[in-house]
Amino acid sequence: MDIFFMSRSYKKTTIVGWTTCQSERFDKFIWHKKWRLKERLKLAALKDNDLDNHFTTLPEEVSNPWSMGKDGKYYFALVEQLKLSEKIANRRGNSPQERLSLKKRLVHKWMGK
Repeated sequence: MDIFFMSRSYKKTTIVGWTTCQSERFDKFIWHKKWRLKERLKLAALKDNDLDNHFTTLPEEVSNPWSMGKDGKYYFALVEQLKLSEKIANRRGNSPQERLSLKKRLVHKWMGK
């Protein structure tokens, strides 16, 4: 039986969000809050618990994914990662050893989950 450790995990497909924000956590929080409120109001408006006539709230009724922090996804290929890490390492690193270390750290960060 194989045991897998999460500390050794990595992204198998490097698809990342096209974003300028750290997280969509707040956007999702607001979206779910609006959705739950609208759902509660619809359920409260039902007469005699007539669930057959209940239509659930659609996500499009309460939110717009294009107004959230992330704007789509793109494939961040390994070749692109290596080129970008090389460029950043050459700009920030002072010695060859520091540049190599920076390059490895960046690629490891981008491949991590």
